[in-house]
Amino acid sequence: MTDRARLYAAAFVRAVATGMTGILLGVYLPRSGCSPAATGVIVAAGLAGGAVAMLLATLGADRFGRRRSLVLLALFAAAGGIAVAATSAPVLLGAAAFAGMLNGMGRDRGAALVLEQAILPGTVSDAARTRAFAWYNVVQDSGHALGSLCAVLPALLRSLAGLGELASLRVAIVATSALSLAALPFYLGLSDASEPEAGIRRARVSEGTRRVLTRISSLFVLDSLGGGFLTAALLSVYFFERFGAGEALLGPLFFGARVLNALSHLAAAWLARRIGLVATMVFTHIPSSLLLLTVPFAPTFPVAAALFLLREGLVEMDVPTRQSYVMALVRPEERTTASGVTQLVRTGAWAVAPAFAGALMQSVSMATPLVAGAGLKILYDLLLWKEFRAVRPPEER
Repeated sequence: MTDRARLYAAAFVRAVATGMTGILLGVYLPRSGCSPAATGVIVAAGLAGGAVAMLLATLGADRFGRRRSLVLLALFAAAGGIAVAATSAPVLLGAAAFAGMLNGMGRDRGAALVLEQAILPGTVSDAARTRAFAWYNVVQDSGHALGSLCAVLPALLRSLAGLGELASLRVAIVATSALSLAALPFYLGLSDASEPEAGIRRARVSEGTRRVLTRISSLFVLDSLGGGFLTAALLSVYFFERFGAGEALLGPLFFGARVLNALSHLAAAWLARRIGLVATMVFTHIPSSLLLLTVPFAPTFPVAAALFLLREGLVEMDVPTRQSYVMALVRPEERTTASGVTQLVRTGAWAVAPAFAGALMQSVSMATPLVAGAGLKILYDLLLWKEFRAVRPPEER
């Protein structure tokens, strides 16, 4: 089994857990007595834990060992899920979410992603890099789709095993911890080629790379603030509070969304070969945000679900293209730093936004985060096109 295949397999099982977690949190926390504002804070705490882990991975994983770092991340994620399932107290839920880096995004954007992105380009040529990232994201979103479908597990446990509402949700959350542990054999099997060469583990980042990372990361903050308003957990709260949709409806809805995400990654790789990476990022992302703005005006859940699914068919096309673009602009020995810095600013912004989104849902309108999130993403796309349309990766020069 090649390192690339191991990375794909580990990403898949971790994504199944993430897909389940994003929906289950949005249902479990309100039914545990948490208000929308408290739910937002707990989701933010999980993302903040992920940001701290990402910072540590960026600064020290190349010296500590990428394989060992990935193993530790899987163990902490599993422990955090078990701790969340064991309590209903908001303070303890927040602490457990932080320690376990609990991801309420519904999409895998954690510290493990930083290390996998640093390893993956070394397994392929420049010409095949974007396609490798596209397949990596196809595998991830296939896992997200399956995880979303598995979020119906509590409903099955209630009907087939007679469990109560909270008990069924807790069993399902513990199941996500087991999935986190399933990634361990794949990480332990990575070859020595997955580690940086000893001579470059302390390589300094060049001045040119620092300038590029500063410019692009400042834009990623805007995009991620918008995304932080739109976590799967908070979208689940919106659909639950607005239309009364529980996990039996939300599971299939997010399953469909992740299937569309997965298919869009391959379309993104095809499109990028024809119009370029930056153009693909911008001109697929803006229509997805415009579609999101229509969701609050939907009169019924089926209409809202259809608009949401149309949006999901476009919104992730910038992911493999963005990952490939950043890795193309830096030297091989700078990839862990570049991946870490860009993901760190994104996760930090994600961690800030849900608390504000929850407060806005409670005090202004349930739809406010959707409008704010879409607006921030459109602003990001316009600025990205202005700043980077002339900065081309090697395969486009």
